[in-house]
Amino acid sequence: MFAPPSPSLPCALPAEHRERLMAAAREVSFPQGTRLFEEGGRADRFWVIRTGTVELDMRVPGRRPLVIERLGHNELVGWSWLFRPHVWHLGAEAATPVRAYEFDAASVLALCEEDAELGREVTRWVGEVVAHRLHSARIRLLDLFGPYGAGAAV
Repeated sequence: MFAPPSPSLPCALPAEHRERLMAAAREVSFPQGTRLFEEGGRADRFWVIRTGTVELDMRVPGRRPLVIERLGHNELVGWSWLFRPHVWHLGAEAATPVRAYEFDAASVLALCEEDAELGREVTRWVGEVVAHRLHSARIRLLDLFGPYGAGAAV
C-alpha cells in the first residue's frame, strides 16, 4: 500500500505509519466520469487508488480540460491538501470506475501534528510523489517541444 509511483523511488511509508494513516481512511467508489475535484477548488481530502484510473487535467480556455497524467493502483490522488493555500492545482476525473481509500485532510493533518515522526514521513511521501510528477511533466514537455529525443530517459 502506498507504493511509490516509480520503481526508482524508495518505499513510500514505513508499515507502522501506513497502518496509522489507514486508520483514518474510508473506502469510496466513483463511477466513470465523476469529477473528484476542480482546479482552484478547496483541497480538503486525498485518495489512494485501489482499482481504476484517475486522470489529472488542467483548464485550457476555450477547450475541454487537458489530461496531463493518468494515475492507477496504489497511486496518490491529490497533494494540494498538504501545502498552503490548500487549493487544487489541477482537476481530476475518474476515467474508469474507481475504488479508493479516501482521507480527510484535516484528520490526517491532526494526526501528523500529534505525531511528528508520522508528519515527517507523510510529508516525505507526498514530496516524493510531487517530485516524481514534476520530473515526469518535464520529460513530457521535452518530448513535445524539445529537439527530437530530448526527453528520453538517460
